[in-house]
Amino acid sequence: MPAAVRAAYSAEMTAARTATGAEARWRHLERAHILSQPWPWPHTRNHLAMFVLAVRERDRREAFGQVIRIIVAAPGSALGRYPEGNTGRATVPLTRPQPLPGDLAALLADRTGGGAGRRSAYRRAN
Repeated sequence: MPAAVRAAYSAEMTAARTATGAEARWRHLERAHILSQPWPWPHTRNHLAMFVLAVRERDRREAFGQVIRIIVAAPGSALGRYPEGNTGRATVPLTRPQPLPGDLAALLADRTGGGAGRRSAYRRAN
């Protein structure tokens, strides 16, 4: 993970932990998810954080959706098969690409290493 992406990812994860409202926590976790998708461990770590938040909110549907995503996150990232821009929530289909926010697109434009130089197979198909 390039230093600029890592710094942004860490900032979003920290903001998610320190936010006072659930909506803000989810927004930060979604942004961290978009940044983490190309890298197996950060991607999985993000889904674990989403699972914990879903459990704290007693949102069974979201928690179940996160269990599925935890299982597929690392292999999907390692194989370059992830839907770019997908927010990672259970309310969004698992394989649906979504538009990248401009600031995150700029950070991810020049990613290298760890399989991240590949474009998502889902993204290439669309």
